[in-house]
Amino acid sequence: MVFDSSRSTSLWSSPEENHHFSLNGLGVLVTRPEHQADNLCRLIERAGGLAIRCPLLAIGEPRDWAPALAVFDRLADCDLLLFTSANAVDRGLPPILERGGIPPHLELAAIGAATARALARHGVGPYLQPAEGFTSEALLALPRFQRVAGQRIVIVRGEGGRDLLATTLAARGARVTFAEVYRRERPAIDPAALLERWQRNEIGAVVVTSHESLRNLFDLLGVAGQDYLLDTPLVVVSDRIRQAATDHGCHSILLAREASDAALLAALLELTANSPSPAR
Repeated sequence: MVFDSSRSTSLWSSPEENHHFSLNGLGVLVTRPEHQADNLCRLIERAGGLAIRCPLLAIGEPRDWAPALAVFDRLADCDLLLFTSANAVDRGLPPILERGGIPPHLELAAIGAATARALARHGVGPYLQPAEGFTSEALLALPRFQRVAGQRIVIVRGEGGRDLLATTLAARGARVTFAEVYRRERPAIDPAALLERWQRNEIGAVVVTSHESLRNLFDLLGVAGQDYLLDTPLVVVSDRIRQAATDHGCHSILLAREASDAALLAALLELTANSPSPAR
């Protein structure tokens, strides 16, 4: 079953409204990086669920800061600065500000709502962002990105990020440079305790917010544990992750309307509301 909560008329659109409903003791495996999981875990527990932390990505320093810093030193020569994630903002803005800040003429863009919130948290703006969606495709569809020939665009991202933005903008005539300001790593996790919780039916849903986290979870569980994951409802935040989960054989996938914590909680509440009995 694939359920798309992003297209539903959910009653649960904000944390303030969610307090009327309950997760009924649902155990939720939260796979977000440790430094990004606190608020979602609080919301889950406030709604009557059990948050089980299992960070499947760690955000570390890039292997070499020098290339990104050299790009930041030349921002005055650029036309647009594009951030691909909240981590890109949190890691990239401090060295930019240390080098004199963002030049007044330089336009900013955020790939989605979470990235935009990170910019706002740092007091930076205004910035372009898609009205709906938080993908490269949604950003590239904006009118601003249709005529970029000859423009110099910097993409702030993690090492080895998706290349669709760069290749499309380059095909449209832009001169694209990457500033890679963090590295994704897989934490060392012993799967035994996780498998025991599944065996005791303590995990009733899994939240996955990146393609890499999904891949790491399958690798972590191995052949012995993947059947548990395939039979557990999965809450995801993009069509790409949903398709990857489908390709892996997951049976129940819920697409949150966006990557925010409130939207993830709303999808979990949709799950419990549509379950014949409380998931434990």
